[in-house]
Amino acid sequence: MDETHTDRSWQSADKLTLFFRDYPGRKDRPPVVCLHGLTRNSRDFDKLAPHLCAQGWRVIVPDMRGRGNSEYSSDPSTYQPATYVADLLALLDQEGIERFVSIGTSMGGLMTMLLAQSQPDRIAATVLNDVGPVLEISGLDMIKSYIGQGRSFPTWMHAARALQDVHGAAHPDFGIEDWIVMAKRTLTLCNNGRISFDYDMKIAEPILAADDAAVPPDLWPAFEALADKPLLLIRGELSGLLSHDAFAQMQKRAPDAAVAVVPRHGHAPTLDEPEARAAIDALLARVA
Repeated sequence: MDETHTDRSWQSADKLTLFFRDYPGRKDRPPVVCLHGLTRNSRDFDKLAPHLCAQGWRVIVPDMRGRGNSEYSSDPSTYQPATYVADLLALLDQEGIERFVSIGTSMGGLMTMLLAQSQPDRIAATVLNDVGPVLEISGLDMIKSYIGQGRSFPTWMHAARALQDVHGAAHPDFGIEDWIVMAKRTLTLCNNGRISFDYDMKIAEPILAADDAAVPPDLWPAFEALADKPLLLIRGELSGLLSHDAFAQMQKRAPDAAVAVVPRHGHAPTLDEPEARAAIDALLARVA
């Protein structure tokens, strides 16, 4: 288990105590902030973050509200992108970070685009992992089919098999050990001895209540705010959320962006794949 980081916290505007992992790095570079997906948490980056730290990057990996070690909100309506961006800005302000490199998976990428639209100078470079301004309805419906169900399991093997049942088509080459790794990133052992998903089930409420799955209707201006900065676009070859056509349109609107397609993976690549890791290293070399 990685021991290179410090566990720290910050406060949201509505007084939630939120958690982040802080990996030390050089002070003459902008830090890297890794932003997880909708039902995920900071453990998604427990291989990528120490890899970047070893190259001299400070890496900050938050648990957004209602996930992992961060507090749950008493108001489910705060589980939406604008609030997540405000929470992120509070973290950046606490740490005195004026500019940072964003690595955003899915929801984390949406957060990055929204921040770029309002405060583009805060972002030094961006990795968008299997997310873009246009998301497929079928992929959003897939998310709606499993989010917030509150299932629990007696063993890690049961949890891994359940993840395989839902996400197997997105990662057809995963063996059971890979699913156990994903289970331990996604779920947690509870006080009652059961293993359950490591997020507040109420994060589902705004999404299930919204026809557009709580995604802002036009994100192209937000995406284009990133186009003149170092930008890496990653897509899982089998993605059901980011279509091939949308990915091609992103490349047209950001012609200088680097591109990586992760074969035999759907939504979302873990960023531990060789193709993703090499592309991230190349982008950061440009920033350094």
